[in-house]
This record gives sequence, C-alpha cells and structure tokens, in this order.
Amino acid sequence: MARNSIKCNMAELDCLVAQSLENIIEENLSNETLRRIKQRLNERHGLNLRQSIENFSILDSVLREFFGGGAEGLERQFIKSVISLEKSIEKEKEWVTVEDKGLSSRILKSLGDNDKSSILDSVTTQAKTVSEIVDACKISQNVAYMKISSLIEDGLLASDNGSSGMDDIKSKKFKSLFENMQVTFNKNEISIKVQISDERLRNSAIIQVIREKR
Repeated sequence: MARNSIKCNMAELDCLVAQSLENIIEENLSNETLRRIKQRLNERHGLNLRQSIENFSILDSVLREFFGGGAEGLERQFIKSVISLEKSIEKEKEWVTVEDKGLSSRILKSLGDNDKSSILDSVTTQAKTVSEIVDACKISQNVAYMKISSLIEDGLLASDNGSSGMDDIKSKKFKSLFENMQVTFNKNEISIKVQISDERLRNSAIIQVIREKR
C-alpha cells in the first residue's frame, strides 16, 4: 500500500518515526520471521507493518506472540536506533534526539524548503487555520494546501485535534510537532534534538516504551 494512502490517526510522534522504525525492523529480523509477522498482522488486524507501528500496541501484541518477554528488549533496541530521550538540564524538559540518519534527512529536507519552514515557524506556539497560515507566511492558498499536505505526510505537522488527515482542512487548525529544535554540525555528523509538548509525549506509545525501560 502506498504511503500516501495511509492516514495516521495515532500519536503524531509515532507517525513521524514509523518509516524509520519499519526500516530498522526489516533490517534486523530474518526474512522468514518478518514474513510471518507481516502475515499475522494482516490476518488478525488487517494492517501492514507500517500501520502496526503507528498503532504500536498492535505491533507489540504480535511481537509478544513470536518472542514472548524478549519482545520488550527487541522493541527497546529498535526504537533506540531511531530516537532517544534525555532531560534538559536547564528546564527539566525532555529532549528527543534523532538517532536515525534517514529521519534526520527527512526533517532537514522539510526545513530546507522555505515555504515549509515558514509554515512550521508560524505554528510552533499557536495552532492556525489555513487562512491564518496564508496571512502569516504571505503565500498563496494553493501553495499552503500543498505544503501543509506534504508536512502532514512528513509527520511534522498535525491538526490540533490530533488528526493527520486532510478532511475538512478549511476548518482545522494546524500546529508543528516540535516546540523547539537544536541542529548541530560536527564535521560530517549532524545531530538533531527536538522538544515536543508533554501531552504529545504522553500520547506516544513508542515514548512510553522508552520511558518504561530507562
């Protein structure tokens, strides 16, 4: 199933990391095990691997069928390859560090688009409607629709009610996933750290796995 045909209605952060986590899982499980897991997900839940990651409790239940208690360690290993958590010394607020290079590239690609970057800046602290984004960013409505749709697909933007679909877009307000971001360059290495609202962190099943195992 093509990615743009899938609507992620779960936690925004889980939607953001799903593609990278899917790649990590596929790289680290044997072909036969992966085939059986995908078959079970489809037979029991009608989901593919990416969709089950976005609905993480479903993936967890299937992994436990195959690996028992060892599923917890596998999940922790997979997730740590994509993102990790650390406390901010100054504000006692957690930072999410992007460990996966593919995810870092996707984020930087969006930020490198002037219109997308402007849209994200305009909705960092306050959710806005499309018309408010058009006014704030001085872009056309057609461009706004196109870029907002792309940012939702990238996982960097969601409506303030948590939905990532494009239905009734005119009546929705949109807000950036990130409240703050640090991008550092060290020779050929790029490090991205982001801060996300406490509510969005609590809503993320993937973040809860990390917290439970720390």
